[in-house]
Amino acid sequence: MIKSMTGFASLTRDDESAAISVTVKGVNHRFLDLQLRAPLALAPIESRLRAIVQQRIARGRIEISITLQPRKPAAVDVEVNDSVIEGLAAALELARARGLVDGSLSPGDILRFPQAVTLRERQEGATADDHLQESVEAALVAALEELDRMRVKEGAHLRADLDARRTQLGDLFERAAARAAEGAEALRARLAERVKELQVDALVDAAVVAQEIVRFANRSDITEETVRFRAHLDHWRALSDSPEPCGRKLDFLLQEMNREVNTLGSKAEGPGVPELVVALKAELEKMREQVQNVE
Repeated sequence: MIKSMTGFASLTRDDESAAISVTVKGVNHRFLDLQLRAPLALAPIESRLRAIVQQRIARGRIEISITLQPRKPAAVDVEVNDSVIEGLAAALELARARGLVDGSLSPGDILRFPQAVTLRERQEGATADDHLQESVEAALVAALEELDRMRVKEGAHLRADLDARRTQLGDLFERAAARAAEGAEALRARLAERVKELQVDALVDAAVVAQEIVRFANRSDITEETVRFRAHLDHWRALSDSPEPCGRKLDFLLQEMNREVNTLGSKAEGPGVPELVVALKAELEKMREQVQNVE
């Protein structure tokens, strides 16, 4: 199935304990490259979250961001750094003794020094409960389904373009094959005329000449390339209709078709064959660029 690798999805789900936000972005990549950013509270299920993605996406760079907004504010522990405060008090006492400052160290003065007092989120209950974990997994599945709908929609446009180019590619190849057949026929006629001229020479071995003619004619025969190219086009249709991801296979087929076109260009003779070979290679390159977007 032709499905685009690019897409975007974002949703927010409400849970009893937190609001869950999931954002998924997909771009082109040769393989599956998954980048997952999630709160530490979801660390126990990170492997499950990755498995959910891998079951639904075969190729592309997938960036996923999951955030949790707790319904209740997290408990905070206040830690006082006694050594820092004692040092500040000693420094203030020394400055006061020298007449540099007046007054005592107030709580407001202490709070101006970040090293003196530290606020830390309490680690109790830092791991999401089972119900919240299930809600996160469900939200991720929903976001991936939304992403998939966009990728399928864009894939339909890609398929329409690639199908049109595949048809044009087949037409160009058939025209090149027909011109090559004309060239081969003309070559045989020239060779036959040359044989007649050589037959008047008694020193020429007719059997050797016939073998050379056959060998030369076979070198310009493109029957094998034509059969393989048509088979590649049929395989392309089958892959496009299959429900499985086909981007990498289509890319391989284009390489094989390009090889057949190169062989045709080196073997075939005929009016307009070089121009048709150039057109074929240009069309193959356009298709290759498009296939880079297919999952």
